[in-house]
Amino acid sequence: MVRHRDTPAGGRFAFDGDGRLFRLASEALRIRLAHLSDPYAAVHASRIEPLPHQFTAVYGAMLDRQPLRFLLADDPGAGKTIMTGLLIKELAIRGGLERCLVIAPGALAEQWRDELAEKFDLDFALLTRERAAAAAGGNPFRERPLWIARLDMLARDEGLKAMLEAAPAWDLVVCDEAHRMSARVFGGETAYTGRRRLGMLAARLARHFLLLTATPHNGKEEEFQLFMALLDEDRFAGRPRAARRGADLSGVLRRATKEELVRFDGTPLFPERRAYTASWRLSPGEAELYEAVTQYVREEMNRADRIGAGARRNSVGFALQILQRRLASSPAAIHESLRRRRARLEARLRGGEPAPEEPVDDEDDWEDDDWDDRPGGEREAREERLLGGATAARTAAELEAELARLGELEAMAGALRRSGADAKWREFDRILDDPLAADRKLVVFAEPRDTLAYLAGRIRDRVGAQEAAETLHGGVSRAKRRAIVAAFNDDPALRFLIANDAAGEGVNLQRGAHLMVNYDLPWNPNRLEQRFGRIHRIGQTEVCHLWNLVAADTREGAVQERLLEKLEAARAALGGKVYNVLGELFEARPLRDLFVEAIRYGERPEVRARLLRAVDGAVDAGRVA
Repeated sequence: MVRHRDTPAGGRFAFDGDGRLFRLASEALRIRLAHLSDPYAAVHASRIEPLPHQFTAVYGAMLDRQPLRFLLADDPGAGKTIMTGLLIKELAIRGGLERCLVIAPGALAEQWRDELAEKFDLDFALLTRERAAAAAGGNPFRERPLWIARLDMLARDEGLKAMLEAAPAWDLVVCDEAHRMSARVFGGETAYTGRRRLGMLAARLARHFLLLTATPHNGKEEEFQLFMALLDEDRFAGRPRAARRGADLSGVLRRATKEELVRFDGTPLFPERRAYTASWRLSPGEAELYEAVTQYVREEMNRADRIGAGARRNSVGFALQILQRRLASSPAAIHESLRRRRARLEARLRGGEPAPEEPVDDEDDWEDDDWDDRPGGEREAREERLLGGATAARTAAELEAELARLGELEAMAGALRRSGADAKWREFDRILDDPLAADRKLVVFAEPRDTLAYLAGRIRDRVGAQEAAETLHGGVSRAKRRAIVAAFNDDPALRFLIANDAAGEGVNLQRGAHLMVNYDLPWNPNRLEQRFGRIHRIGQTEVCHLWNLVAADTREGAVQERLLEKLEAARAALGGKVYNVLGELFEARPLRDLFVEAIRYGERPEVRARLLRAVDGAVDAGRVA
């Protein structure tokens, strides 16, 4: 620590001070004033090679705003972490920042700490419950000026939020994946989730408030404006008005798409990306199982409707949607899902509890539109709870009848699985024979863990090497996830990474691969871009190729195939920009609702025609532009 002593007024000045300390103090002052002669001091004091869009974001759009209340919504892979670190460093150099808090999803918190340390020499501490309990003064936020906290840990812990509020004011609070802090609107009522309340608290405690997300708009204008109210409550609070739509947001939002980003020499920053639809048709046995399970899902949805509005009806609806998605995923997934559902409902019947009235989940922020925004492990665990516990049966007799039906379906699925018939795998196998994919690394996205394990086994058998494939899902620890990603990027023997959307949370795969397959297509359109962004990001040098597998002769598959056709047509007309605004395109009818309607009524020609027209109207090149 540098110490100084004051010279008394009127005292004599002498040159007997410590020259080394004087030099240290003058160097500190020089650094503090460096921005006056070097406006990009943070760039030169960091281990980064910034790009034009990162310069314009930090030095053009954010740095001079006092106070800063801003949403940085550049595409996935554009380097929002770099831009944030550059902003923090520059504010600190200019004397405008001492205390900073970064709130990030759990899977990303350690990545934030590591990148800020390695690239910017910023010593952020990662908040843990152990660290909070061991704080000498009872409040860890008082002990250090730079913190990273996990989003859900803060949102669900009232004690930590009280500590946050009691700590000295924050110069800057950064919220990553900030769309998770949006409020939800149902039937004209606004639901403020725990995450939303944390966002409101953070906004109130911070001088500068920065939100980061690549998906700011989920397709609902009301919820988008409520989200923007975190930045400017006076401007966006209250019921959304038609006049606000399309309003100028340049003062609070910046959204740069990949197709707009260039290097300093003007060449495109990102390589081209190409998407292909790989359609396949069900075998006779698969078609029979599809019709039987879909009929069960439709009948149970109709029974759930008779329950009336409420948490139980929603839980049953979610469970049946999960079952339908697993039907389209793989024979292993639907067979195991039917088996587990039957076994758990059977156990419930034996326990004398055929139809509990309480909801399956007690989380206040588990709503339909929030489904895909949950951390991977939580999302998977909830799916299993719903599949095993949510039923429309109200009596023991009704549950016995449902169990008999499930037993029949399980037997059909088991027979199909043992037969080895799998038209979807055969289509995937043809992709592996494509010259583009031969002997190259491939990222494969599926959804249920049963399908991940099934694909890993079949790929290992095909290649003849156990080390050729690894799976990544929400149950994989953070340490193991990092090891798997590092091996995929660096080890030639590991050619296939088979993942569900847990791998979409901060995993960078551009060094390892430029090829991807959506074995299972997501029902949330924003997920298409988020998945593609795992390989199509800064540092990728190869043209990226994506294959989307679609069962064209299923009800939901027909909607998916039309969506992909329209996306490709719009992409060709607009240079790829269509992927970046998918969420906004389905404001009138969420894509998930179209899939559910296709399952329930898609055998009617007039319904199918109406659903396809809805897709055509949403993904129109004129609207996207």
